[in-house]
Amino acid sequence: MITETERLILRQFTEDDVEAIFQLNSIPEVLTYIPGDAFSSREQAATLLREVIFANYQEFGYGRWAVEHKADNKVIGFCGPKYITEFEEVELGYRYLPAYWGQGIGHEAAEAALAEFHHHGIEEAIALILEGNTGSEGVARKVGMQWREKNSFMGHRVNIYHKFL
Repeated sequence: MITETERLILRQFTEDDVEAIFQLNSIPEVLTYIPGDAFSSREQAATLLREVIFANYQEFGYGRWAVEHKADNKVIGFCGPKYITEFEEVELGYRYLPAYWGQGIGHEAAEAALAEFHHHGIEEAIALILEGNTGSEGVARKVGMQWREKNSFMGHRVNIYHKFL
C-alpha cells in the first residue's frame, strides 16, 4: 500500500488488475479527454501493465497507482505520478470509472498521492489536461495546482497545471 484515506487505498497495480485497466481504457465516456484509441482486448491492458506501469515502477520507483474503493473492495481508477519524457517533469495523472465521478474521490486521491511524492524525490508536479476537461481541471485546482500554460501533448491541445510540493 502506498497510502490510504477514509474511503480509498492507493497501491501499486498488480497482475490481478488487468480487468480494471481494461475498463479504464475501454469505456468511451472515460476516454473523452484521453488521447489514444479505446482498448478492445484485455491483452492490451496486460501489455500496458507490463510495458508501461510495471516498467515505470522498475525504472523510477513510482508510477500510476491503483485507487481501490474500500466500501466496494475494487479498483475504481488510478492516481499517481508518471515521468513525462516530453516535458522532463512528473505528472500527477488520474482517471476513474464514471460511477465514481462527482463524489470528491478525484480530489481525495490526488491530495493523498501528492503527499507521497516526496518519498520518491519528487519536488514538483504537473497535470496535463486536454482542453475542455473541466472536471480534471477542477481537481488540479483543488489540490493547489496553478495553470501554467497551453501546450500540446500526443497531438492534442492541453492546459498544463503546476505545483511545487
